[in-house]
Order: sequence, then C-alpha cells, then structure tokens
Amino acid sequence: MELHRSSRRRWIILLVVISVTIAIAVWLSLRSSQQKPNYITAAAEQRDFQQTVLADGTVTASKQVSVGAQASGQIKSLLVELGDSVKQGQLIAEIDSMTQQNELRNAQAALKNVQAQRAAKQALLAKYRAAFKRQQTMLSKNLTARSDYDTALADLNSTDADIQALDAQIVQSQIQVDTAQVNLGYTKISSPIDGIVVSVPVEEGQTVNAVQSAPTIIKVANLDTMTVKAQISEADVINVKPGMKVWFTIPGQPDKPYHATLRAIEPAPDSINNDSTPGLPTAGSSNATTEAIYYFGLFDVANPDRTLRISMTAEVHIVLGDQPNAIIIPSTALDKLNGKTSVQVVDKQKNVTRREVQVGINNNIEAQITRGLKAGEQVIISQQAGTETPQSGSSEQR
Repeated sequence: MELHRSSRRRWIILLVVISVTIAIAVWLSLRSSQQKPNYITAAAEQRDFQQTVLADGTVTASKQVSVGAQASGQIKSLLVELGDSVKQGQLIAEIDSMTQQNELRNAQAALKNVQAQRAAKQALLAKYRAAFKRQQTMLSKNLTARSDYDTALADLNSTDADIQALDAQIVQSQIQVDTAQVNLGYTKISSPIDGIVVSVPVEEGQTVNAVQSAPTIIKVANLDTMTVKAQISEADVINVKPGMKVWFTIPGQPDKPYHATLRAIEPAPDSINNDSTPGLPTAGSSNATTEAIYYFGLFDVANPDRTLRISMTAEVHIVLGDQPNAIIIPSTALDKLNGKTSVQVVDKQKNVTRREVQVGINNNIEAQITRGLKAGEQVIISQQAGTETPQSGSSEQR
C-alpha cells in the first residue's frame, strides 16, 4: 500500500515539474517576442548623390550615309566588303557603263554636227556680206537694180539668223554632252565620307534600276564618335536642358559608365512623322491617344576602341542635380507629420526617437538629408503594420 502511494507522489511531482518548465518556456518566449524589434532599419550613408532622369537609349553612328546608285545597269565590280574602312572619294563600286558611253558618243557627235553647220553658215555669211557691200556701193552709183540690193540684204540677214539659231543648238548639244558625261560618272560610285562599311545590300553582277529611286549599294558610318538617342518622357522633358551631364551603361558592360553632355533635345516626338498628330484623336475616335509621348535627347560619345556599336541599347541617366559627400537614406524612412518631414532614429540601446530633418534631393528611392542626421545613424525604413514603434525620449532636432 505504501509502495503504491510513493509511486503516485512521484508522478505528481513529475507532472508539476513539467508544467512549471512549460510555463517558464512560454513566459520567456512571450518576453522575447515583446522585446524583439518589429521594424527594419537602414544606416545613413555619406557619399556622392545624384538626382537623375532615367531614359532608354539607342546607340547610333554620329554620321551614317546610304550610298546609292544614280545609274541603272549591272554592277560590274564591288570593291569593298562589310567592315572595310573607306576614305572620302574612294571608289567602291562600278556599274556597266556601255549604255552611258554610247549616249556620250551620240551627244558628242551631235555637237560636232551642229558646230560644222555653223562653220558652213559662217563662211556663207562672209560671202553674203561681201556681196551686200558691192550691191550697196553700186546702188549709191545707180549701177545696180534696187531688187538686187534687197536680195543681197535678205541673204545676209537670213544667214546671220541661221548662225544665231545654230549657236543655240550648240548650247543645247553641249548640255547634252555634259549630261552624258555626268551619267557616265554615275557608273563609278565613291564614298562620300570617311568611315566603315556597315551594310552591303547588293552583290556583284546584280542589276540595279535607278529610274524611280536610287538603290542603295552600301552604307558607310563614322564609328569614331557615336550618338545616343535617349527617349525622355513628356513628364521628365520639362526638367531636362541641353548642356546637362549624362552617363549611360550598356548591357555588356553594366559596371562601366560612359560620360557625356546632352547636346540637344528634339522639339517634337518621333511620332510626328506619322500621318496623325500626336495627342489628337484620329478619325472615328472620340478620345485622345493614350500612347506614351517621348522626346529624343541627343548626345555624343567618343568610341576609339569601337566598343559601342550601332543599335546597342543604353540605360541613360541625365543628371539634374549632383551633391558630393551627401547624407543619404532610403526615401521610405521619411514621414510627413504636421507639414514637417521627420525620421525615426534608433540608437545603440534600441531606443527610438522621432527627429525632424531637412531633405535636399529626393528621387523617391533615396533622399539627401541636409540637416538633422549624421552618417552611420540608423533610421526605421519599415515596420510591422498595426503595431506601434516603441518611443523613448521626446522629438528632437539637430
């Protein structure tokens, strides 16, 4: 009987110990959760800070020319290949010139024919002039009839008029010769600029027709200097001015910035080249277009090693403001209370104090603090919804 009671007591004691242990564990857990911070902090940093406008850009050649053929015919020889370097005036292609040579010969022959006719008329004019002088002398002495004098005068005037007409024909024939020479010159195609051959859309032996439009033989571009066309939104373009600093990166070198200066902003969006006017409703539409409007900002950058290529994409940053050694915090740390801007500062003892600050540049991602905060201080950038941040001390300014 006593053995049974002793065993029962031990079980009761064991249950009590387990219950107390569980209670202590729960209490410690609750205390730990209450003391655990319910917010996320970030340190104020001191570094150079920029306010920029972000824009998508496209790399283009600073100068690109489509070299076309102004003569029709078969491409007799193509003297360059894709990627070749060419100089201004360098011969790049020849078109079969037999037709143009024949046209030049015909024009030259026609010119010689008219010149020969004029020479014959000039000799006849000299003959008629001498006959007229004789008739004039004889008429003054009543040695010839008036009709013979009139005939001599008519022959002289008629021949002189024929010569004037032939002079006009000579001018026309000379123009035809000059035109034929120019057309013959069109069969030899030269590069108009120094650059690199970036496109060869034709092949040797191909026939080109220049009657309606000049077919492109090659495209030459100057790749020593590249032009970047940045798409600036209508919301940002009012803050952007030529002369501002810009920098950009390309996908292949995301950590290497290229620096330049904004040269110009195009006065109208590229969509102005469409039939309809940007922003105005089209026929049959009652609402204005919702298509985004962008204006191209242009700037040039040196490309000595030819790293930049045509049609590369660029992430462009146009610098609106630049502050060296600024105190920077995430913009999410800023609070607006009673018309004033403040942050919650956490000290080393985990005490939280609300502090009024003055903000400089704010790009809605990071903000420059010009007064009220030091580098290294911790500020609350996020806290659990529905909870109150523990406060210690009163609101202060610095």
